[in-house]
Amino acid sequence: MVRLQLAKADEVARSTAAEQLKKVALRLFAERGVDGVTVREIAAAAGQKNHGAVGYYFGSKEALVRAIVMDGAVALDRERNAALDSLEGQGGPRTIREVVDVLIRPVIALPDEHYVQFIVIFAMTHRDMMLDAIDPAWNSAYGRCLDHLRKLMPHLPAAIQNQRFVFMGAYISAVLSARQRALVDHSRDHPMWGNDASLEHFAQSLVALLAAPIDLPLEMLADIPRKEGFGLERPGPVG
Repeated sequence: MVRLQLAKADEVARSTAAEQLKKVALRLFAERGVDGVTVREIAAAAGQKNHGAVGYYFGSKEALVRAIVMDGAVALDRERNAALDSLEGQGGPRTIREVVDVLIRPVIALPDEHYVQFIVIFAMTHRDMMLDAIDPAWNSAYGRCLDHLRKLMPHLPAAIQNQRFVFMGAYISAVLSARQRALVDHSRDHPMWGNDASLEHFAQSLVALLAAPIDLPLEMLADIPRKEGFGLERPGPVG
């Protein structure tokens, strides 16, 4: 019995230390990028006396990065799928706005205040590694959202829809990353980002981006890539 209690206590301690390493690493990666932070710096900032703590708990820095990517991806996918299940159970979604809310609300509700900054920087510098780190099984909700949007945008050809979705993903990532970067500074108020009106305006502008009619000459329309799913093969966790 004593041995069992000691084993459980050791397991809890290991889990707590690993979570602290992930939390600290996420903050440092968001501030300086993955390549700008060493495993020794992560261990020291997490209060670990052993500079090899990252290797001990995760095996490598890359494994730590992958664990952080997946933590956020799993949380977002679960929340988005739950929201879609609820809407579909009521015969929806019936509007583009409902789908937009499914996409952005779970990102805003993430408990960690650094994940969006981290994933946006990581996607720019190590996109292949980021996509490889995400199990497709935990990135299904985004595809479900796109399927619903296609049905809600029948006035647009598939090629235009695909391009709008690429714009949408970039817009969501950029705006919510900028918001998170501002709000993580607790030394002052942030009138632009710290109120519901800004979020509501952002959601409305995203709907407008998706629903806007086409106003392009035929020769320009012909230049838009028509390959099915162009640019949408592997979206990131946020967008």
